[in-house]
Amino acid sequence: MAFAESDPGRNALSPDAATAKILVAGGFGAGKTTLVGAISETEPLRTEELITEASVGVDDLAGVEQKTTTTVAMDFGRITLGPALVVYLFGAPGQDRFWFMWDDLSRGALGAVVLADARRLESCFPSVDFFEHRGIPFAVGVNCFDGRCDEDAEEIRTALDLDPDVPLVLCDARDRESVKGVLLALLEHVMRGLAAEASQARQPV
Repeated sequence: MAFAESDPGRNALSPDAATAKILVAGGFGAGKTTLVGAISETEPLRTEELITEASVGVDDLAGVEQKTTTTVAMDFGRITLGPALVVYLFGAPGQDRFWFMWDDLSRGALGAVVLADARRLESCFPSVDFFEHRGIPFAVGVNCFDGRCDEDAEEIRTALDLDPDVPLVLCDARDRESVKGVLLALLEHVMRGLAAEASQARQPV
């Protein structure tokens, strides 16, 4: 599957172009807002608020003490993948007090990206569990902070107890091309799943 250059001016949309919804989830401070902003061809919608003293004892700032804002509803971005497909990205808030929103945000999603911070892998466990339990295909993007990844991908896969077919990609959430790689891995994973379902449906009873 080719990942077309997203340029809505050059890739004129077909009147019957398909749309797809992808959810971006993960732990608090994993880089979800950054990822959506890096790939969106439009100015992303953000619902960030300043972190205040009210967060003390409520949000776990361990490992992200420098973080000054937090998403309180969702991030929203768009990317055009050629003339026949537009993908809408919905970034979910990471704090557990906002998990009640995930069901609504995930409704109708083609798939999801779980963004993981290798320094705090436990913070993405709820996201992995959420998509596994609901049967929503997902890929894991391990955000390489400071532009480097010292972590071993297979060790991370083992720590997250991922099924062998779940894509895991080391990435930099600030870099557009790197984020494209994560989305491509997810879309290919979704297509393989759909092809397997179609093949199974054709099997004689």
